[in-house]
Amino acid sequence: MRLLLDTHILLWALGEPKRLPKEVRVALESPDNEILFSAASIWEIAIKVQIGRANFKASPDEIIQAALNSGFAELPVRAEHGARSASLPLHHRDPFDRLLVAQAISEPCRLVTADAALGAYSELVIVV
Repeated sequence: MRLLLDTHILLWALGEPKRLPKEVRVALESPDNEILFSAASIWEIAIKVQIGRANFKASPDEIIQAALNSGFAELPVRAEHGARSASLPLHHRDPFDRLLVAQAISEPCRLVTADAALGAYSELVIVV
């Protein structure tokens, strides 16, 4: 199964795995699953760091390296993803989250998130 981690789940998987339910940790460790992180999540982290809205323990570059070292694969943002986000209903207004949903639908893959509002978009969204 292909699993796309939203920004919070990515950060928890890398720095605070105990915050994740056991079944998510098991899924992340299973060789049967392809674990993806979006370039959009790294962009979101970089913006929040720059404007002082978040105090992450690692820089965006360090987060990228930790994700790759963990065996996660980067999912680039493509024009198709941006275009698909425009057709999504306004269940959620955060542009980063909407882009992640669009990526999950386009690829396809399952989006793993802690944001219950995203569950309204698709059966591809797994809310933990």
